[in-house]
Amino acid sequence: MNKYYAGIFLFMVFIYAFYNREIYTEKADYGDFKLSEKALNGEKLWLENNCNACHQLYGLGGYLGPDLTNVTSRPDKSDEYLKVMMISGIKSMPKFDFSPDQQDQILQFLKEVDRTGYYPTQNAVINYGGWVDYPQKVKNEK
Repeated sequence: MNKYYAGIFLFMVFIYAFYNREIYTEKADYGDFKLSEKALNGEKLWLENNCNACHQLYGLGGYLGPDLTNVTSRPDKSDEYLKVMMISGIKSMPKFDFSPDQQDQILQFLKEVDRTGYYPTQNAVINYGGWVDYPQKVKNEK
């Protein structure tokens, strides 16, 4: 009798998956979010120096430092300010010996991360298939 119920259950799962196959085979549209070569070098520096141990991107990472997802679009954080912060060693942030070129690479990485969207967002909508729609930045935005 248990085999009978297991067979019915598997049949129903198959019918459900077949009926909703467009939800699971649909490709997500991430837009033009490919990192430039300069930003890829910045990401490499970000990872090599373990920046994510203290900082977050999209809420993922450490909690000692601030989330840096949208730091480059903040009006009170200029490029020069961010570069100085990378090498200053203030409060609990260690002093890094980044060259000006490395500072530019990390800054480019943060700028391109910033262009991917907003975090945190209160306007996210979870769809039936599990996909999340969230506000995206327009291409000509900083």
